[in-house]
Parts: sequence; C-alpha cells; structure tokens
Amino acid sequence: MLASQMIEETPMPAPAKPRHVLVVDDSRAQRHVVSMQLRRWGYEVSESEDAAAALRVCAGAEVDIIISDWMMPGMTGLEFCRKFRALGHERYGYFVLLTSKSEKTEVADGLEAGADDFLTKPVSSGELRARLRAGERMLAMQAELLAKNQLIAHTLGELQALYDSLDRDLIEARKLQQTLIRDRERDYGWAKVALMLRNSGRVGGDLVGSFQADDRRVVAYSIDVSGHGVASAMMTARLAGFLTGSSPDQNLAFGKMTDGSQALLPPDQVAERFNRLMLEEIQAEQYFTMAFASFDRETGMLSLVQAGHPHPVLIRSDGEQINLGNGGLPIGLIPDAPYECVQVKVEPGDRLVLVSDGLTECPMPDGSDFGNEGLFDSLARSSGLSGSEVLEALVWDLGRSSQLDGFPDDVSGVVFDLVRQEAGQHAPVAGIAQPGKRLFDW
Repeated sequence: MLASQMIEETPMPAPAKPRHVLVVDDSRAQRHVVSMQLRRWGYEVSESEDAAAALRVCAGAEVDIIISDWMMPGMTGLEFCRKFRALGHERYGYFVLLTSKSEKTEVADGLEAGADDFLTKPVSSGELRARLRAGERMLAMQAELLAKNQLIAHTLGELQALYDSLDRDLIEARKLQQTLIRDRERDYGWAKVALMLRNSGRVGGDLVGSFQADDRRVVAYSIDVSGHGVASAMMTARLAGFLTGSSPDQNLAFGKMTDGSQALLPPDQVAERFNRLMLEEIQAEQYFTMAFASFDRETGMLSLVQAGHPHPVLIRSDGEQINLGNGGLPIGLIPDAPYECVQVKVEPGDRLVLVSDGLTECPMPDGSDFGNEGLFDSLARSSGLSGSEVLEALVWDLGRSSQLDGFPDDVSGVVFDLVRQEAGQHAPVAGIAQPGKRLFDW
C-alpha cells in the first residue's frame, strides 16, 4: 500500500509536453494522493486499481512512467512489470516499484523483471520527485536516441535508394563497357585475335582490343588505367575512341603522310602520342600502362612497345616462351618519356599473349603473387587450346591458385595467333606486293 505522507512543496515545472504517468494500486485513497501530487507537478495521470486493468491501459496508449505497488491482489507488481516489458512498445516506459521490501534478492528480482527504480514505503514527496526526474532524464535520452535512430534509418533508406540507382547505372555502364570489345574473337585470315576482360567491380579500368591497320598489318593492345571504378572506366572509354580501327583519322596509332594518306605509326611513337595526349590535353589525375603490338605479315616482324605493362609473352610454335620488352614507363606520368620499340621475327604457329597486372599480381594464399611463373605454367598447359580457350584457362587457373571468389583487380588478356597455312596456300595481300619482292611465306 502507498503511504499518505506527502509534504507540500513548490510545484515542479511542467514539461514542454506532459509525460503520461500511470499509477497502479489497489487502494483508491493512495492512488488519489499520488495522482494529485503528480498533476500538481504537471504530469498527465491515469489510474488503475489492479495490474490487469493497467495492462489494458498500456496496450491502448503510450505510457511514459508507471508507478506500481508491488503487493496487489491477482497479479503482483513484479508480474505486471514482466508483462509490460513483453508488450514491446517502441517508446520506453520507466517503471518504478513501490515496496516495503529491502532485501537484496528481492531488489534483484525486481531489476530482473524490468523495473528501473524502487521507492520504499512510506514515500516522501521529495524522494518521489527525485525518482521522477531520474526517469525524465532516461526518457529524454531514450527519445533522443530514438530520434537519431529514426534519422539514421531514414538516411540509410535514402542511401539505399541512391545506391540502387547507382547500381542500375553501373550495370548499364558495364554493358556499355563490354561493347568496347564486342568481338571477343577476330579472324583476319592469316591471324586470329582473342580478347578477355573480367572486371573486379561493376566497371573497370582495363581495355583490350585489336584492329586491322591495312592489308598487311594487324594491331593488338592491352591497357590498364590506374585506379578502379567509374573514373577508370570513363578513361578506358575515352582511350577506346582513340584506338578505333574504323576511323584512322581519329586513331592515334595512325599518322598523316606527306600525300595526305594515313599510315600506321611504329609502336613507340604511338606510346609517345598517348603520353602527350594525357599530359597536355586530358590532364587527368590518372595514368595507364599499355602493351601495343603490330604484326607485319610482309616482313614477318612483330613490333611492340611495353609501357609499364606486364611483359608480353611470345610463345614459339615449339613451345618456347619468351618475355618481350624492357618494362618502360607508364603513360601520362612524365613529359617526353622515352619508349622503346622491340622487334622480333615471328613464324606461323607463334603466339603472342598480353595480360594486365590484375593477373600477374593477383595474391596467392602464401603471400606471393601469380607472377610470370604462374602465367608461364598456365600457358604451357594450354598450348593446344584456341586463343579464347587459353584466356578462359588462365582465369580458371588464377581462381584455383588464388582461392579467391573474386579477383581484387581487373583481369584482361589478348591472345594473338599467327595462323599456319597449308602448303601452297598464301594469304592475299592486295595492293602491297611490289614486283620482285617476296612476301612473308605462309
């Protein structure tokens, strides 16, 4: 039962929004005394004569503070507290048990049931007001936390909507980027080129391709733009526009001759032109590595430039594997950077392989990387496969060796095969042969 010893004091300032307090006691007189004091302090007060009636009030309205007697008929205050907590209201309710019990085990039982505070009877007005202020502070902190959680939830919802929109855009961008290498296999008759591009994300910074420069020469290239994501993908799209075989006027690999015609430039000059383009015109905070190779079937010479890219691998028809190039500087870092053109004689049945560092530098479980050793081993075991099958086998071997579900960097590659011709068959070279000049014998 509640004690009636209430001392008249200065009224407590009313909250900006009155708290709803539920007083639960089977004594009407005691409820009236407490309720009168609470209203004087500015609270909105409800009363219940037992716990069952109080639960109905709590189920139908938000209650901020409950002051409940412990010993009541039918359902004790302890049981009421447990059932009140089980209602699962979003807003927290501060629960005060009034009791004459002072044993530590009984207090522990109350806390375990969900009570926040205790008042020992007989209760003084000053102590009750202090307990209510403590409850006010807790409710204010809970309300602030709830508001912040709601703000976070709303912000997360907006971010999710933005992410979904960006993800849809990136999916479309990936489709567009893949169209840059629409023809994964190109058959030029006397040469075949296979391309592979696997982005580590939605879009990537690798670019591979090939084009026929004229009746006697075919070009293949592999590019890796620094960084990842949208910025790198946009750069690859721009670079692809400068390497289109359908428009020599826009292709940086072509230079204008004195007679006004367009001719394929040596690979080192192509790298120099791209370097000037990056530093003088594009002026982006990016650079890229590149391997650019052209094969002249009239002379049987393979010419290439290595600009910071992994070494191109020449595989002879007898299986010998040779690293070509001397490293070189990436494109877009240093003005007037020198680039070296490497030339090597090739024969029908030889194969050139270009890969990005996403393959050679892919981490292995032991802390090493796939490296040239892994590349050479995979290429040796795939010697009897077609170009596209070689690239698929490379990706499979990389995944098996790294034990990764997804690669940390874009992986791309080019396989350039010089096709064997049957005896007596020669590929046509219209407009190239000069009287008395022997063509590369296929």
